[in-house]
Amino acid sequence: MQSDSRDVGEAGSHQADAATPLPSAASTLDAAVAAWETLHASLSPIIGQRGVAALVKRSLYLTRDTHPWLAPVCDTAAGQDVVATLRSALLLQAEAEAAAAHGALLENFRDLLSTLIGASLTERLLRPVLDNTSSGSAAQDTSQ
Repeated sequence: MQSDSRDVGEAGSHQADAATPLPSAASTLDAAVAAWETLHASLSPIIGQRGVAALVKRSLYLTRDTHPWLAPVCDTAAGQDVVATLRSALLLQAEAEAAAAHGALLENFRDLLSTLIGASLTERLLRPVLDNTSSGSAAQDTSQ
């Protein structure tokens, strides 16, 4: 009898696995957008909204050579929310391109922030974003 209940439990588990949808392009893009919103929310109290915007803009500038569609985001006017503009630009791209740009942009952002405040503090501040990002290269510790 026990094997029957285990078989039923295993069958239910396999059905649940089969019913679990694979990440879609929209969810991948949503994760990238959420990462930038989390980053903005985490760092704004520390370096201010203008400080975050300046670092994002500089990161965009450094990334736009390999992802030219980021140039208009880089040129966002000072009064506009650069994270909202980035969100719109990411959502207009194909999944692979948006993911590649997000990873490169996050890497440049991390490098800039690390130059300003040090690698250890940067890693601690960006941990919520780096832990949840789908880009493996951005989450690697290169401080050694």
